[in-house]
Amino acid sequence: MPPHRASALESLVPSLRLMVGLVIAALIIAGLYFGRTILVPLALAFLLSFVLAPPVERLKRLRVPDVAAVLAVVLATLLVLGAGATLVANEARALSAELPSYQSTIRGKLRNLRKQMRAPGMFDGAKRTLDIVQREVDAATPATPAAVQKVQVLPPPVSPAQQAMAALGSVSGPLADAALVLVFVIFILLDRVDLRDRLLRLWGRDLHRATDAMDEAGGRITRYLTMQLLVNVTYGIPLAAGLWFIGVPGALLWGALAAVMRFVPYVGPLISSAFPVALAFAVDPGWSLVLWTIGLIAVLELISNNVVEPWLYGASTGLSAMSLIVSATFWTALWGPVGLVMSTPLTVCLLVVGRYLPQLAFLDVLLGSQPALDEPTRVYQRLLAGDADEAIELSAQQIDAAQGGVREFYAGTGLSVLRMAVGDHARAATPHHRLRVVEGMDELLDELAEQYPPPPAIAAVRPGVACIGGKWEVDQLAARMLAHALQLQGCPAQAHSRGAQHEAGPALDGAQVVCLAWLAPDPAAVSASARHLCRRVKRRWPHVQVVLALLNGTEGLPGEEAPGQFGADAVATSFEEALLCITRMQGASASNHYEDAPVPEGDAARVAALHASGALHSDALAALCQGTVRRAADIFDVPTAMVSLVDAATQHVHCVHGVHVGGDMPRALSLCGHVVAGGGPLVVPDLARDARFAGNPLLRERALRFYAGAPLRDGAGHVLGTLCLMDAAPRSFDEREARLLQAMADDLMASWRGERAPGQGGTDAPPPSAIVGQPVPQ
Repeated sequence: MPPHRASALESLVPSLRLMVGLVIAALIIAGLYFGRTILVPLALAFLLSFVLAPPVERLKRLRVPDVAAVLAVVLATLLVLGAGATLVANEARALSAELPSYQSTIRGKLRNLRKQMRAPGMFDGAKRTLDIVQREVDAATPATPAAVQKVQVLPPPVSPAQQAMAALGSVSGPLADAALVLVFVIFILLDRVDLRDRLLRLWGRDLHRATDAMDEAGGRITRYLTMQLLVNVTYGIPLAAGLWFIGVPGALLWGALAAVMRFVPYVGPLISSAFPVALAFAVDPGWSLVLWTIGLIAVLELISNNVVEPWLYGASTGLSAMSLIVSATFWTALWGPVGLVMSTPLTVCLLVVGRYLPQLAFLDVLLGSQPALDEPTRVYQRLLAGDADEAIELSAQQIDAAQGGVREFYAGTGLSVLRMAVGDHARAATPHHRLRVVEGMDELLDELAEQYPPPPAIAAVRPGVACIGGKWEVDQLAARMLAHALQLQGCPAQAHSRGAQHEAGPALDGAQVVCLAWLAPDPAAVSASARHLCRRVKRRWPHVQVVLALLNGTEGLPGEEAPGQFGADAVATSFEEALLCITRMQGASASNHYEDAPVPEGDAARVAALHASGALHSDALAALCQGTVRRAADIFDVPTAMVSLVDAATQHVHCVHGVHVGGDMPRALSLCGHVVAGGGPLVVPDLARDARFAGNPLLRERALRFYAGAPLRDGAGHVLGTLCLMDAAPRSFDEREARLLQAMADDLMASWRGERAPGQGGTDAPPPSAIVGQPVPQ
């Protein structure tokens, strides 16, 4: 095939993929619509199975046979529904018997309303004027022939037998659907394991991804339906009590109706509230009962929507507000009112599929509640648009939310923006885009330098560190970030223009350290230029120490021999490591720089709770810890796992498994002390490259490079210590693993509290928990 034809076909591939995708989507939607007779009962059955599966599993754990457990749960559910329906039917029957007595009240109110509407009002003059105009127009219009008389054909009378058959036909459809759903539910609960295995087989070879997807979908849907039931009950019971208290008849009926109708999104609450308001209108000759009813419903709606639902739901679905509205419209158009009820669970399934199936990742973007763009991308996009003011506002919000302040912002968002600019420099950016990014970042750094000035004592000292950009404008911006971060942590520093590279540039005789900041798409490609620049600086100022900061990644870089190869005294591959290298070169005091573990407010109460709990001398806790640390070391594949308890001045090693890392240590030098102060998990991928801990003498003595710790909390929420993982080599540890470590820590404390509850201080170790080490849903 000629090259030009091949290139033409390649250019058509994206369009063909889009067309094929649209055709497939249309076929799927058509199948959902025309197959709704079977698909709707099946979908309802699957959703009900998520709610009924937990009690079935509990009965199975009690050694109840599978069939008996399923039938018992289904029959119990039918009995509860039947009892509720009977109670509601009795209320409805009693209310219907009383309705005729309200006719006079209704007629009287309507008569008064008509009188008020007919009474002279502010619009009477305008109405009379319009009437006169209308009569004049009618008089000027030619007369029309008389209208043809309409003829109405009356249907023949229907016999009682025909009426009974018509009524039976109207209810036979819903009854048949309910019976089909019941059959589906029973078989799904009986063959739950087999269905799961078949779905895993259909998913493909990636068993890990398929398992995570099914666990997440099941967990989200189960939590959503359970929380929806709790929300509806917490709304229906107060509504029934409030209506009974203010005197609206059939209060129990309206409370039950409100609880059921709230399963229907958006329109359900409106429909359920119309009935008690209408009845209050019919019962009370005045208007006070109507106003009380409307006020009660409004207060309950505010409390439920703004307090109860956010508290119970949390992030149970992970869907955005817009996707909820669109999904409700879509499923209602396909399956009618039943589709509206099932819209949220069905959309959750689509969200999870999009999260774990790369071909459908767009569903996760469109439906998920997570921000579509991360924080660095948002700042970069505003710079591309030339909106430096909004970029500054976004940056200020991130700095306020970050624990590390400006330094953390530079190391995360700031460098990420520069890396995106470098990556887009030759691939997609136009000269206008490059200019906007550079000028916008200049404005941003000027604003941050003004909002967060260095201490006056540092500003008055002659800079001992010179930060210079390597080659491009983005390098100079990175040098400005480094200089500002150094100033904020008490190190005199100044960013110089690239003219300092040359002998004609400004003299650096007063500097002890020169940091050369460099960003490039391929760090290995800068070797020759970086080597030449380092040697040039060394030749012109032989007394300075040179730190080469290659800030665009570590791929392609040499290993331990990097400083010698580049001709620098140190090579840093991250913002934090560059700061660390510079502070170490500033002298003996800076070389041992590290952060002491802070002591939070109220620590005395925490220490008192630790000693009162008896944890420091509990044999039961020690036995539990031994099993937990052994399991943690195996699950996370680390050489060392440890449980420590932290009192006022010391970190006590309560239990350790694997490579021994030393005994007790001062709290100020301990990493676990930072976990206690922060109250949440702490993950340090590389201690030697983290400015907070790299100078810690005990950590260097024990050759630790990786740490991950989760707090151990007692029943009152006090952090008694940590469950932590350690390694002599750096390693990555994602957020999901941190949540799993926290779950194991929580389970350890729950097991210990359950063991010591009867006797407070027993020494027998209970069997290991069945849930420690199990995956936790996102």
